[in-house]
Amino acid sequence: MPTEAELSRRFGVNRHTVRRALSELEERGLVRAEQGRGTYVQEGVISYPVAKRTRFSEVIRKQEKSPKGRLLGSDRIAAKSDVASNLKIRPGARVIVLERMGLVDDVPISLATHYFPARRFDGLEEEFERRQSITAALKALGVGDYTRKETRVTTRLPTAEEMRWLGLARNRPVLVAESVNVDESGRPIEYGLARFAGDRVQIVFEP
Repeated sequence: MPTEAELSRRFGVNRHTVRRALSELEERGLVRAEQGRGTYVQEGVISYPVAKRTRFSEVIRKQEKSPKGRLLGSDRIAAKSDVASNLKIRPGARVIVLERMGLVDDVPISLATHYFPARRFDGLEEEFERRQSITAALKALGVGDYTRKETRVTTRLPTAEEMRWLGLARNRPVLVAESVNVDESGRPIEYGLARFAGDRVQIVFEP
């Protein structure tokens, strides 16, 4: 949308009136304000189905939209108790961490933190950098297929970092999805923590 100054000139009103009108439109879900970027007309909400096999790119392409992933960082750290419990490894064992942003038609919709057992997946960072796909990187390291064991969803207000990366207002919630993926033998291979922009995504659980 035009800036507040442009709208003020176009309609012959002061900027306080424009700001109040935009705030009301945002409360009604018709527009969204992205920090540092401006105000945008709200697109249709994206359906994100969670099923036995959930792959970001496949989900988005089925809706005739363009998916894109951006790697924000990677690291190797000692697993805290919650990560270790979900991966069924001992606390303090090394894990590989990938931080990614998911975009749809160049609009950011999610931030995801992926944890993998480092002992089993040594070289994952290089494979991911080469292939730009977690599924392809895991396949190169011997995991031909994997499925979703469980997903837990909660909501909360965004952190400052989430507001910055996802362009969220302070009062717009995020959907937090914790997930565990397992290989064909049922052994956990990934613990994920995804944060979705709550006004752009609806999570749909499929049988």
